[in-house]
Amino acid sequence: MIQFFYESLPESVNTEYKKWLEDIILSEGKKLGEINYIFCNDEYLLKVNQDYLQHDYYTDIITFDYVKGKTISGEIFVSLQRISDNASTLSKEYEEELRRVLAHGVLHLCGYKDKTEEEEQLMRSKEDHYLAKYY
Repeated sequence: MIQFFYESLPESVNTEYKKWLEDIILSEGKKLGEINYIFCNDEYLLKVNQDYLQHDYYTDIITFDYVKGKTISGEIFVSLQRISDNASTLSKEYEEELRRVLAHGVLHLCGYKDKTEEEEQLMRSKEDHYLAKYY
């Protein structure tokens, strides 16, 4: 089950994304467990980053992995404020950047990393692949 939660924000994310995200998981040969997306602002996500990862910088997404075997579960914190800023900086549509970040979190839970240049290239390739499949 994929659930959307909002921390100090009006509900604003298209719930139709849930089916698309589930399709990504199934396409990767995984099974959907429980995934909670928590949508928040920059300050909220910065505090999560500081408290849990000891990182003192803004980010668009933080994924906490609770995967067991092929069953994908986790908590994915997403700053809608950072996505808006990134979309503007990258000259992308907000919804496209949002979908990329949502897919990015699920791909992390599917086992993809992005610490090295090679991992980052594979992650970006997977994101592009699934963005092209969005209905």
